[in-house]
Amino acid sequence: MNPTLVSRLRRDVSFTGEHLDVAGRAVELRTLTPGQGAALKLLADGDHDDAELAVAVTALDGESGLLRWHMLLRGLNASGLVEHAVREGGRTGEVGEIRQIRQIIARLRLVGRGATLLAPAPAGPARLSRFAEARIVDGMPTLQAPGRHLAVELAPRAAGLIGELAAWSTGVPAPVLRLLATAGLLAPGGPQEDVETTERSHAQWHPGDLAFHARTRTPASASGYGGTHPLGDRFPPEPVSPAPAGTRTVALPVPDLERIAAADPSFTEVLERRRSIRAHDMDAPITLDQLGELLYRSLRRRGTMTGGDGQELADRPYPSGGAVHELEVYPLVTACEGVPAGLWHYATDRHELELVAEPDKATAALVSEARGAAMLEADPQVVLLVAARFGRVMWKYETVAYPLVLKHVGVLYQTLYLVATAMNLAVCGLGGGDTAAFATASGRDPLLEGTVGELVLGSRPRMEG
Repeated sequence: MNPTLVSRLRRDVSFTGEHLDVAGRAVELRTLTPGQGAALKLLADGDHDDAELAVAVTALDGESGLLRWHMLLRGLNASGLVEHAVREGGRTGEVGEIRQIRQIIARLRLVGRGATLLAPAPAGPARLSRFAEARIVDGMPTLQAPGRHLAVELAPRAAGLIGELAAWSTGVPAPVLRLLATAGLLAPGGPQEDVETTERSHAQWHPGDLAFHARTRTPASASGYGGTHPLGDRFPPEPVSPAPAGTRTVALPVPDLERIAAADPSFTEVLERRRSIRAHDMDAPITLDQLGELLYRSLRRRGTMTGGDGQELADRPYPSGGAVHELEVYPLVTACEGVPAGLWHYATDRHELELVAEPDKATAALVSEARGAAMLEADPQVVLLVAARFGRVMWKYETVAYPLVLKHVGVLYQTLYLVATAMNLAVCGLGGGDTAAFATASGRDPLLEGTVGELVLGSRPRMEG
């Protein structure tokens, strides 16, 4: 079996005989020669190697036409209109019935925006980058490097190449290495100079972190980016607020904002006083009025509107991309005067608490986790669990949806910090949490609504006043 590089037009590109149709958009080609047209027809019909394409060109244009063909082909590659693959060929069957079997074992695919010009194969041993991601796309094992606009699709029979290249190897055919090198999937350097472990720029990144960062901050590496409404033709948008749970509720008093505005410290004073406080006054816990005021000033729904795409939007005191406001807050109460212990949901539209779960082992685990993360000597009076209704964002935004959620968590943290500081309450944001534990306690499907942030809240100790 001799692996050979072959090419074809990108799968969403067709050739009409005069121009290219790229996903419904016409790309004009200047004065095509008969040989160029014949070669383009071959590329549109399937995979062909350079020799097969050269035969088609020279048959009509002569050998002098090859230079012009190569210039055209280079332009197509520079525009990302060509896919490259590695084909294995062999013969099988009885004498007199011999037929040639040709199979594609690897294919270079454009998954974002950019060129498909092939890079050379490394001269020495090669290894997959430790940042390479493997996943199944359209039923095929597919490799992609963070931030790259190209991926390599492997036929199932060639998936063993991943294992072969887990360590430095010289046993992989050069055409396959060319595809991997073009997609940025090979480790730089070599066995004696493993850049990914010796240089800080590479060594400091965890593969998951770099993949997340590169995908969401490199638009060219994704097929869609921003407000593309990737689910708009399959699902309706989620309502701006979840339906009432129908459980026991606690009405929260509406604070007098004019009185508060007159008595609040200045914005500069609040900023300067803001800090994380990891202790609560257990003799005088936070009250219903204080919890209600904090939630009202930070989170309440001030109004709704309908976007041009039909999605119901909201107005709250903190900003949200596209006004989608997917965040919900679940106060987990252990000690709050006027609010029974348990896991509650703050209804932003009704300014009330609705019971999600009575105290049990699951809520106790969340309390214990928050206590440990905040390094408190006693259980926190309230844990504010911040959850995201992911569909609110993912219905509209592609690639940047989850980063938007995290940005929203950040601005909500700051809003809660500043309001709590102005109210002389103790607040401390936590750096991590357990979505699975929240799902157990709340009964929420973590793929539909899961925690993305946590803060502990309580009365400020007297010595912190």
